[in-house]
Amino acid sequence: MRVLLVGAGGVGTAFARTAARRNAFEHIVIADHTKARAQRAAQSASDRFTAVALDASDENAVAELLRAERCDVLMNAVDPRFVMPLFRGALAAGVNYLDMAMSLSHPHPTEPYTKPGVKLGDEQFAMAEEWENQGLLALVGMGVEPGLADVFARHASDSLFSSIDEIGVRDGANLVVDGFDFAPTFSIWTTIEECLNPPIIWEMDRGWYTTEPFSELEVFDFPAGIGPVECVNVEHEEVLLVPRWLQPKRVTFKYGLGDEFIGVLKTLHKLGLDSTAPVDVEGLKVSPRDVVAACLPDPAELGDNMHGVTCAGTWVTGTGKDGARREVYLHHAVDNAWSMKEYGSQSVVWQTAINPIVALELLASDSWSGAGVLGPEAFPADPFLDLLNDSGAPWAMEERTPR
Repeated sequence: MRVLLVGAGGVGTAFARTAARRNAFEHIVIADHTKARAQRAAQSASDRFTAVALDASDENAVAELLRAERCDVLMNAVDPRFVMPLFRGALAAGVNYLDMAMSLSHPHPTEPYTKPGVKLGDEQFAMAEEWENQGLLALVGMGVEPGLADVFARHASDSLFSSIDEIGVRDGANLVVDGFDFAPTFSIWTTIEECLNPPIIWEMDRGWYTTEPFSELEVFDFPAGIGPVECVNVEHEEVLLVPRWLQPKRVTFKYGLGDEFIGVLKTLHKLGLDSTAPVDVEGLKVSPRDVVAACLPDPAELGDNMHGVTCAGTWVTGTGKDGARREVYLHHAVDNAWSMKEYGSQSVVWQTAINPIVALELLASDSWSGAGVLGPEAFPADPFLDLLNDSGAPWAMEERTPR
């Protein structure tokens, strides 16, 4: 398999370092807005990797590069504002596509906290027929959340439950970054986007609806030594993907952010620093959100200062195969000390990167196959979960007392 990996940040670099140890990849071209950044990621991997410069917003340039490098698939590892040009570029070049975040949402113009406007992924699903007609696959939302969380949902639906009341993705950690007052462990651009947009919820008798940011606080008890964490509603792709293939009564996503993190995000919003619209600063046009991102440490470089565990998982309630009430939490926990020692990448970015690698290996072996715009729920879960266990950081399931 020949891959064009677009994005050489934390996740892209972790992808390269991990893929270098796998045999499914004949050649990987790493592309970023500067060749030097792409070269750093390529040099940390192996001689099967080359580096090029690419403007990810130029779909014609994307298509040309895919053709020139004879790639089989485009792996999108940049932030979601570049989803659509990469998505269209792959289609134009006649290659498969995989991403870890979907096309951006836009709030309802008059009732943003009750009704969805343009939802995450709507632009991509609108083109599903074109992909299907060409016999091409766009596998969307295939990171950890979305991605592995959706695979967990499919596994629960197939193997653990006869009917499901709620599929709730819950993300928490006890990570500490020494030496910084504020240092997000993932892209602040993406974090602002998903945390300050109206969260979305799905219910079988209501469909999709929205709430105010940081709503419905709950305390969720995470495994792997993390313990209780306050979690709140956040806009996320799983809520848009799961109901397309599975039949739970309710789907939610909650993130363990903490009061300090929420306070910072609210302050950025009050000051207009979350905006992506350029402002004039002494004759220069700059995006406030880009300025915030530039002022904060690069998440890819925080690993040596981090310690603790990150946990991503899917909490499922309903009726088990035996007819009794059941509640489980399927999860994947990664210790930062382990990921740094094993791969030289901090735990949050490595946990995100390993899942598209597993998915690409399943596609390369024809264990997964399909055409159109599909989410992880569209594929059998067990081959994925079996292969993930070979990564050194296995998934686990915790039985809980039904509420």
